[in-house]
Amino acid sequence: MDTKHSTTKRQAGITLLELAIVVVVTAIVAAGAAPGLAGFVETRRLDGAATRLATDLQWARSEALARNASLRVSFRAHAAATCWIVHTGAAAQCDCPGPGPAVCSGDATEIKTVQLPATERIALLANVGSIAFDPLHGTSTPTGTLRLVAPNGRAIHHVVNVMGRVRSCSPSGTVAGYRPC
Repeated sequence: MDTKHSTTKRQAGITLLELAIVVVVTAIVAAGAAPGLAGFVETRRLDGAATRLATDLQWARSEALARNASLRVSFRAHAAATCWIVHTGAAAQCDCPGPGPAVCSGDATEIKTVQLPATERIALLANVGSIAFDPLHGTSTPTGTLRLVAPNGRAIHHVVNVMGRVRSCSPSGTVAGYRPC
């Protein structure tokens, strides 16, 4: 019995045309998702900075009570960064002119410094230069509103009342997880 076997060779893999179509479709999907992803990242940076600031304000208040010494949180803005400094002494005695720890003069002592580099594009705007926490009752002088603002216009406000408590909100409820103010 003699049978002829036909052998056909099947191609394995993908063609250049199929690869080009996949690359084009992926590029279109990525281009559509990029603006949303950039906004998401910006909002997460804003939320992270706001959480750090609220935590540091509450910590400074409790630390003033624990140390039985007045502590101050000062807010500074420079071209390269905005920052806040938890320190002892007068408001004008500490500054954060560059990367690294704050520079304090006189009898002031830096306890903690947090800088928001301009590259993060989150700005800290305060209607006060500093807030002092009383060691006896934990009250704050003066009261203040601290605003963290992202380039997309979203913002988170921290309102520090006379009792030293922090209330956080987002104008028009633009940041999820914060009540509107």
